[in-house]
Amino acid sequence: MIKNKELFDKYFEYLTTENEKYNLTSIVKYDEVYNKHFIDSLSMEEVINLNKKISVCDVGSGAGFPGIPIKIEHEQISLTIIEPTQKRVRFLNNLINLLNLKDIKLINDRAENVKECREFFDVTCARAVASIPILLELLVPLTKVNGKIVLYKGDKGIEELEESKKALKTLNCNLEKIHEYELPDNMGKRILIVINKNNKTDLKYPRRYSIIKNNPL
Repeated sequence: MIKNKELFDKYFEYLTTENEKYNLTSIVKYDEVYNKHFIDSLSMEEVINLNKKISVCDVGSGAGFPGIPIKIEHEQISLTIIEPTQKRVRFLNNLINLLNLKDIKLINDRAENVKECREFFDVTCARAVASIPILLELLVPLTKVNGKIVLYKGDKGIEELEESKKALKTLNCNLEKIHEYELPDNMGKRILIVINKNNKTDLKYPRRYSIIKNNPL
């Protein structure tokens, strides 16, 4: 699956070297980082055509997942990463320079505050950030009409999806597909949830994060 292994090895070395400084991940063993972070991030290839120039936004990227692995393997995409934690943005900026990656924009802010990117991206995505109703309110306003929202989820993903019917309707979206897969070496089952955005988002969304969190759609 991985073509640019040299860059991923550099990524692994930098991630594990800098991890204590930036508090990025509890997963530091080579095989686990490759399977649970790198290969898991690249599972988007199974549901989105990444072999063309499209705009992708990764919200709450942390140590760069899933955006950086996707960019390494698909250099033609335009990637924007929205990450609120300043020290993680510093890590990501250093990583991007180390790997000599181009056409990446880092935004050090919360997603609900990023008004300049409203309805801008072909694909928005998030991995292990929040529950689906919360994620939809953060990601859908950033997504173009007829664009896709891709959510990386574990065991609770289907349950969360059942609780998201109101959010999908309110935000003019529908479920396109659920892609289930297993990580290599028996490292766990995961799902990708792909959402279509069908119409413009009402300007009252997203609300302030405290309201989103305490009273999700």
